[in-house]
Amino acid sequence: MSSFKIRPRFKHFFHGKKERLEKKILEGLDKSDGLIYNYLPGHVYIKIHPKNQHFWSPQLHLSFEEEKEDQVIVRGLYGPNPTVWAIFFFGYVALGILILFLGMWGLTRYSLGMDHTILWFIPVLILMAMVLYFFAQTGQKLGAQQMFEIHHFYEELTDNRINVE
Repeated sequence: MSSFKIRPRFKHFFHGKKERLEKKILEGLDKSDGLIYNYLPGHVYIKIHPKNQHFWSPQLHLSFEEEKEDQVIVRGLYGPNPTVWAIFFFGYVALGILILFLGMWGLTRYSLGMDHTILWFIPVLILMAMVLYFFAQTGQKLGAQQMFEIHHFYEELTDNRINVE
């Protein structure tokens, strides 16, 4: 299940009613001692119990949509706590904006024949983005065991083998 993607995901087709599947998952979670959940109609967020959580603990967001009369599409999205995800997302956005504006400023200075050494900061910022990606991958590896626990729990509940993309 280890992936180079920052937020691994899966799509699963379940034969039956959406309400029945949601009820089955919620009943299984109520019996589980290592997992907690938040439920909104059509969505279940499965998390590691707070006593076992750490900064990189993953969570699984399941969304349910009825496709046909007796078929439900379950979309699963693994990711860190939303706060951790927001830190990385805004880090990438900030670095991208800095690269864009430094590039425009440096190339403008270059086209005017002025000193354009500011362009040397762009590779440094790209390196910082790569380091940020490396930290995200390291965190994903640190939370991999807990991700396996959540994934195997879901597979046992649905009696299916589900491949994560």
